[in-house]
Amino acid sequence: YIAPPLQDNQIGLQAWEADLEKIREESAAQHKQWAAQRESDTTHTEVQGWLRDLGLALGYRVWIASNDRSRTYLEGRLADGCMDELPPEVGAAADAIRLIDVVWFHTDADHVAAAFEVEHSTSIYSGIVRMLDLALGSPFGANGSLFLVAPDDRRNEVAQQLRRPAFSRISELSIRYLPYGELRTHRAAIARFGSGIKPLVEISTTL
Repeated sequence: YIAPPLQDNQIGLQAWEADLEKIREESAAQHKQWAAQRESDTTHTEVQGWLRDLGLALGYRVWIASNDRSRTYLEGRLADGCMDELPPEVGAAADAIRLIDVVWFHTDADHVAAAFEVEHSTSIYSGIVRMLDLALGSPFGANGSLFLVAPDDRRNEVAQQLRRPAFSRISELSIRYLPYGELRTHRAAIARFGSGIKPLVEISTTL
């Protein structure tokens, strides 16, 4: 900041103080925005980590979105212990699968067991589009369970997006809404006692 005017220059001093206060407000707003963005990224990564660990515990091979693989999670990378490449049998479905947040593959076949889009603060429709591309664009993902994972308070927003005319075929796919709270509460028990996708179906809902 520039030095304040001399005390005998009241008009200049008032203008300087007003400008300084404005700068402080702008700085606080920018910091708040930065903190919110960092919290959003961290939460998104954390939920991906939950799904990664749960999938591995249930015996699935796990794919992490290609643009998130190097994110820091716990003491390593988010993609640690996960698939390095998509199966070659994926073929045309690769473009759709590559950016889905978390995908579980059956160990005895190169087919999708479940796919998860984590929608912490981003537009929910983008995740739905990727799910549609996976399920309708290739038989590779036709029989997989599809989940939109989002904060508990986004339930109505998820439901509203699923009712859009462009997503009229959603009802055929049974895309389910899995709230953070249910995943947080039950993931440890599912990892220890669960088997297959059924426990996730029980703690999620169709909208």
